[in-house]
Amino acid sequence: MALGEKKERRWKLADVGQWMRNAFLAAIKGEFLLRLRVNKYFIHIIYTFFLFWVSIWLSLKIEKTLTRVEDRRQVLQDVEIYHAQKTVELAGMGRMSKIEEMLRENGSTLALPQKPADKIK
Repeated sequence: MALGEKKERRWKLADVGQWMRNAFLAAIKGEFLLRLRVNKYFIHIIYTFFLFWVSIWLSLKIEKTLTRVEDRRQVLQDVEIYHAQKTVELAGMGRMSKIEEMLRENGSTLALPQKPADKIK
């Protein structure tokens, strides 16, 4: 081996644990990006994390709004059903009074019941 040559070291499976430990310690100390030699791209990394954060935040806000819209749509549907029932009842009352008038004109003693019908079990 010549003086300027460097012996290439092969890695072993046992080295993975040491690499993980060194990466964890570097991350805790704040040296991880420096060891990866990406310090000149630091602002890009911060910008990317900011974009991810904004994207997640907007997704949560949109999901919350859609949930609220769906809940209010259900309430509106319930109110529409109630309104339709009341409209049908009102229309039915108009018809009953007209029929009652026609019966009186023809001399019938038939009229609307005074109390609701009894249920037989």
